[in-house]
Amino acid sequence: MEQGSAHDDATAPSARQEPAVSPRPAPSPGRTRAAGSPRVPEQARGEHTHDAPRAVPATSPEPGARRTVRRHSVRGQILDALRTALVSGELVPGEVYSGPALGERFGVSATPVREAMQQLVLEGAVEVVPNRGFRVAERTARDLSELAEVRALIEGPVILRLARTVAADRWAPLRPLAEATVTAAARGDLAAYADHDRAFHGALLGLSGNRQLVLTADGLHRRAQWQLAGGPRTVRAALVADAAEHSALLDALIAGDLPVVRSLVREHFTGGAG
Repeated sequence: MEQGSAHDDATAPSARQEPAVSPRPAPSPGRTRAAGSPRVPEQARGEHTHDAPRAVPATSPEPGARRTVRRHSVRGQILDALRTALVSGELVPGEVYSGPALGERFGVSATPVREAMQQLVLEGAVEVVPNRGFRVAERTARDLSELAEVRALIEGPVILRLARTVAADRWAPLRPLAEATVTAAARGDLAAYADHDRAFHGALLGLSGNRQLVLTADGLHRRAQWQLAGGPRTVRAALVADAAEHSALLDALIAGDLPVVRSLVREHFTGGAG
């Protein structure tokens, strides 16, 4: 069992300079398990493994290659990797993970891991477990429904207002963002889809000129993004349907078709991906 303490994992110690490091696998699993429960064996060297979060964004080329993490960006890269692992399901809801064990996996000290985890606590993605580490939150269907309702209340009226006031040519820069969600959906890549999905919605709301709106909506969007249930086919189908709504919404906005925009906005926020 990975050992931790309330001081180690429940609080973020003072920041210090981290040496340049590269992510490396640890000899033991990154999650804390109950005493006496069996450990999951490490996969054979050379095989692709999902037992620990990646320390680089999912969209980076050659994910198995070693990468140097710059001192000033250690915490940020660890936070990005943990967020990716949460969305993709590499960090399992209900499981407890210790800061030192995850730090060992990333090839860094526990400090940036704890700091990143504290941010995830604020976002509601994990919760502190005294003397053990951090438990990944388990989102219920009601949780996700409530988040979708709040997002619809915030984003829906803004999108409808923009549909009436924004010139058709100003929607063109959003086309590549919508297409990026389609590409990620076709691959069934949850982590990449989450990034492109937020980028599309952020750019759309950004046309309002309200930075606080964009920041607030992005925070809610991130909280609403969670691993989808089901096998690869089910997940891919959900993402493809969601991405198709992005493209259809953009077409309706360009055409100035308010009834279709209203219908798509309502449908989009009651869907499962985003």
